[in-house]
Amino acid sequence: ENLHSWWLTKYFFSPLYTKKTVCVLKGSTVELSCSYTIPRGRVTTTFWFTKNDAEGNPVSLSDDPDHKGHVTYRREKNNGHTLTIRDLRERDSATYKFRFITDRKKGKFTGEPGVTLSASGLLVKVIPAGKRRKLTCSTTCTLTDNPNPTYIWYKNRQPVKEDSSSMYSISSEDADSYSCTVKGREDLRSPAVCEYSTIVQYTTWQVS
Repeated sequence: ENLHSWWLTKYFFSPLYTKKTVCVLKGSTVELSCSYTIPRGRVTTTFWFTKNDAEGNPVSLSDDPDHKGHVTYRREKNNGHTLTIRDLRERDSATYKFRFITDRKKGKFTGEPGVTLSASGLLVKVIPAGKRRKLTCSTTCTLTDNPNPTYIWYKNRQPVKEDSSSMYSISSEDADSYSCTVKGREDLRSPAVCEYSTIVQYTTWQVS
């Protein structure tokens, strides 16, 4: 009987997540969703969490000082539940789990293993290539909703190139600033990288 109860808790009543890993750009709004099967009794509490308190009890994100006012919950039809996180920060990268509690004894259920969320910024890397330099626009993970993005390059804050390639070649004599973003999220631009000319100018002095 104990083994049967354990199996029901772990496999039958455990919430199912729409996605197990999610990668989005820092500053975005992201939604994490799950569905669950209600056992006997009535569901009294539903929430998402990333950590436990000192006594080992999960702390709802809506009560967590790091997330309070930053997240919202939404109940969906057919026992669905959605967590919305706005203005995503790098420190929001974590594993998020859904938990529901019923009015029955031992009626506490947590969805394992949860959803692993990664918040990535955009970064420009410079690769020397002879008389030219190659710039690459990169993220720390593959964007879930846009795995093959179109990149937009900016030179001195002005758009100069739009391409499916994440690379941009410039002359080693350029002395400009460059940044990048992905199309559709022009508001989330990478920090600018400044390139300086390597030309050395000599002045001739005549001694009399």
